[in-house]
Amino acid sequence: MDQPIETSPVYPPPPATPSKIELDPPLPPTSTYQPSRQQILLGRVQTVALCWAVFLAGWNDGTVGPLLPRIQEVYHLGYLIVSLLFVCASIGSITGAVVTISLTQRFGFGKLLLFGPVFQIIGYSLQAAALPFPVFGLACFLNGIGVSILDAQANGYVAAFSRNPEAKMGYVQAAYGAGIFAAPLVSTQFAQLQHWSFHYLVSLGLTLSNMGILFVVFRGKTQDECLAQLGQAEVTKGSSEKSHMRQVLSIKALHVLALFLFMHVGVGVAIAGWTVTFMVDVRGGGPSSGYIAAGFAGGVTLGRIALIWVNQKIGNNRGVYVYSIIAIGLQLVVWLVPSLIGGAISVAFIGLLTGPIYPLALNRAAKMFPPWLLTASMSWMAAMATCGGAFVPFVAGGISSRVGIKSVEPVILAMMIAMLGLWVLVPKKI
Repeated sequence: MDQPIETSPVYPPPPATPSKIELDPPLPPTSTYQPSRQQILLGRVQTVALCWAVFLAGWNDGTVGPLLPRIQEVYHLGYLIVSLLFVCASIGSITGAVVTISLTQRFGFGKLLLFGPVFQIIGYSLQAAALPFPVFGLACFLNGIGVSILDAQANGYVAAFSRNPEAKMGYVQAAYGAGIFAAPLVSTQFAQLQHWSFHYLVSLGLTLSNMGILFVVFRGKTQDECLAQLGQAEVTKGSSEKSHMRQVLSIKALHVLALFLFMHVGVGVAIAGWTVTFMVDVRGGGPSSGYIAAGFAGGVTLGRIALIWVNQKIGNNRGVYVYSIIAIGLQLVVWLVPSLIGGAISVAFIGLLTGPIYPLALNRAAKMFPPWLLTASMSWMAAMATCGGAFVPFVAGGISSRVGIKSVEPVILAMMIAMLGLWVLVPKKI
């Protein structure tokens, strides 16, 4: 019998070896840009210059509280009428916001930085002369315009930083707290002098120095030009044909966040302003009670720096809840515990805990809104915040003129609770 022929198994031919190996398209590279030492140094110089500008915004806001009793004495005013100074500052802030939103795109960041202090120079000159009360109110209006312009430009610029913007925002806002801390230390001394209005000569000198520093550092350049010096790319521009004003006002989330800051800053100004009068008239404190406002401001400054690591641990959203709830408890101590020292300590800790809230809200805004609308959005929020800084103290003063200064603390407490409720409505993104 024939044996079966063995055949080799047939395998499919091996694939042809390609002459060149085809690789997948490379993924977009992550940014590995590292700024030079000179650019890092310039960024720090710019940050310090903006910190000085925001320091003077805090200086302006921290001046009024300790001087209120003396202003009432000199002009023979009650609580309600003297509270109009806050209203004048508020209207000035809204005017400054309109100027910022309308003119930033046309004239640029650097020119408006130099335009803002002009209003403050005029305002402080009028206040130093101790002219009649209506003129004093006009000066507050002019100062409000200048502070609003500077604050919006500084916050919008810092939010545009590509390296550590949240930490730098904390430093800039800490500078504001340092301003409201330093101003009462000086204005409390002038409140006891015959020429009390000469305090505004100090403010005038500081404003002139601020104008000079901003000119040397930024040279009137646009924001894109200044950021390009740090190695950052130009901010993407929107394609909408609407004006900046219409685009900003059409963002619903912006108005919720602005209303939250309205209440937050209003509470802070009311504490710094009317708590001094409360401690003098109700707790029996003397002229040195003006330092309680400095304690509150010192707490704000310290909180904005010392609690940065806490914010990173618990998150921005949760941080606002935790800080607000504890601060409400301390406000109950100020209102209900009849102790001058205990109240002063509680006020300082309220400042410590509420201090980080403003920069946390701005950091939330920087993540929510388009980059090309960020400065305009910051301006609107700053204007509403300043309005709160006028409205809440004005309401507190009006109620105090009817039912007594004892009512100021429960009014502040109610506003703090309303502020916490508004934060619940702020969206995490849009």
